[in-house]
Amino acid sequence: MKDQKLDDYIAAHIDAEPEHLAALNRYTQIHHLYGNMCSGHMQGRLLAMITSMIRPRRVVELGAFTGYSTLCIAEAMAACGGGVIDTIEINDESADELNERFACADTPGVEIRLHIDDAEQAIVKLGGPWDMAFIDANKRRYVEYYQLLMDRMPSGAFILADNTLWSDKILHPGENRDAQTSGIMAFNDMVAADTRVSKVILPVRDGLTVIRKL
Repeated sequence: MKDQKLDDYIAAHIDAEPEHLAALNRYTQIHHLYGNMCSGHMQGRLLAMITSMIRPRRVVELGAFTGYSTLCIAEAMAACGGGVIDTIEINDESADELNERFACADTPGVEIRLHIDDAEQAIVKLGGPWDMAFIDANKRRYVEYYQLLMDRMPSGAFILADNTLWSDKILHPGENRDAQTSGIMAFNDMVAADTRVSKVILPVRDGLTVIRKL
């Protein structure tokens, strides 16, 4: 288990969490069963920084949840001249809440388009191309998401994949034969062997893989 003191130390020595995101994080922890799925302070600041470095004009996000990561990406895009985010969420009960949250976002020049749909179907319908993708949806389908995205992203584009260390279950495959762990392991193996990309896994929260298409 991660040391909470270490997390607190890191939080005290990085950019502060914007108040509206801190409020959304608190709301998510209180009102959602799987509140730990929210990106949170440290990963949110990392997403914003990576987005600022990439300076994408078009982004696709697989898995909006409560919109925390979407808003972090939008924040950075607004500071870099704006753009479009296609965020895909399977849970139709979240639509009204997310649309209201995105409509109120203080991210000038950024259009956030919510698509309530299966991620694979939405990728095909939307078609791309995208400069950056953030994968944080069904872990069983990471391989399929990756394959679809790679065909719709230009050279120099980035794919960020969340939860790629999966609570360290990837270290004990014999003890963890569930479909989600198997999906993450297959994804990690595939990306590691893919000569079309450069890649690095950052041990932030539950693992964040940063992939650049060559």
